[in-house]
Amino acid sequence: MPALDGMRVLDLTQYEAGTACTQALAWLGAEVVKIERPNTGDPGRGLAGLYDFEDSEYFINWNSNKRSVCLALDTAEGRQLLLDLVPRFDVFIENFGPGVIEKLHLDYETIREIRPDVIYARIKGFGSFGPYSEYKCFDMVAQAAAGALSVTGDPEGPPIRPGPTTGDSGTGVQMALAVTAAYVQRLRTGEGQLVELSMQEAMTYFMRTTIALGSKWGTRPAPRRGNGVSALINIYPCRPFGANDYVYVMAMTDRMWETLCRAIERPDLLDDERFSEGRLRRENRDALSAEIEAWTRRHTKHEAMRILGAAGVPSSAVFDTLDLFNDPHLLERGFVHEVEHEGVGTVRLLGWPARLSRSSVEIEAAPLLGRHTAEVLQAELGLGPEEIAGLRAQGIVGREPAGPLAPELEPEEEDR
Repeated sequence: MPALDGMRVLDLTQYEAGTACTQALAWLGAEVVKIERPNTGDPGRGLAGLYDFEDSEYFINWNSNKRSVCLALDTAEGRQLLLDLVPRFDVFIENFGPGVIEKLHLDYETIREIRPDVIYARIKGFGSFGPYSEYKCFDMVAQAAAGALSVTGDPEGPPIRPGPTTGDSGTGVQMALAVTAAYVQRLRTGEGQLVELSMQEAMTYFMRTTIALGSKWGTRPAPRRGNGVSALINIYPCRPFGANDYVYVMAMTDRMWETLCRAIERPDLLDDERFSEGRLRRENRDALSAEIEAWTRRHTKHEAMRILGAAGVPSSAVFDTLDLFNDPHLLERGFVHEVEHEGVGTVRLLGWPARLSRSSVEIEAAPLLGRHTAEVLQAELGLGPEEIAGLRAQGIVGREPAGPLAPELEPEEEDR
């Protein structure tokens, strides 16, 4: 049985922070009904350009295992349909920009009047109060506000934008944990609650180690360290010397140093006075780096990883994103999934990393816009085909899921 079987989620999220949360809950077995605007839907559907199908790869990656229902929440009829659904769901979650949910009159107090034990979850860039609470936010804005850019890059260079969207997806996974905790608490007490996450604060969770290794209890800024702090914690070029042909080595202890020397067939380095202890290895970093690099340059990054890893040296090839989809390790573990999407055909998606021995959920493709509108309104509210057809004619529940999307949104509803 799926771990969260029985949890029902009304999902008013968009882009990534909120959708990462609801996808995590869905992958753990919760039933997630995604509420979207008719005709346009989640703006993530059109992000990164439109193709010859309706949905972007970005949207498909963050909306697996959900059902899509279109409701025009800016109309009295559409809003009332949503309110009619509320009593049938355990969780209500949104990540609109500041003031949007209040403008729709769908705030916590309103929803709680209808379902007193609701778990109402909201993700905001800077939270619901404080000097920055009215500021809009996206992933890299949150990362900048949490200090991530300040510690990324070479020591003598400018701050650099990190690649992963941790500000978004990291916030989403933290919210999924918080929602699950609130759900467990409700099972014990019968009481719901309001759950809030600030993206700025959530992102600082991923900064703790960097802060602890460089800020001296918050009395100075942690420095940028580039790709490494020593010859034994660094990145090295490999054949055929392309953009990502590197191996990262992290020999943290004396024992790992000894293992590294034997793995690269240079046991003589152990007797070299320049490298006889940690202090000297740091002082002679350039010379030691040259010795290690001479070896890595004779191997591909995957060869270097296999040799070092098998010997006991923590290391990894610098995987590019194509490597991930073709990696024999990830393939053997079933982490790369092939799913059928109505608008695209067969697509490959990376999976959910948590493996529960007594819970399993098959990954399903993200839904087309409004694919489940009729199904949900019939099953949950008892509406018949003629009633739904009438709502479609008025534009309250949107069209049938076919044809191109129009991704433009009003600015105030576009951002978090």
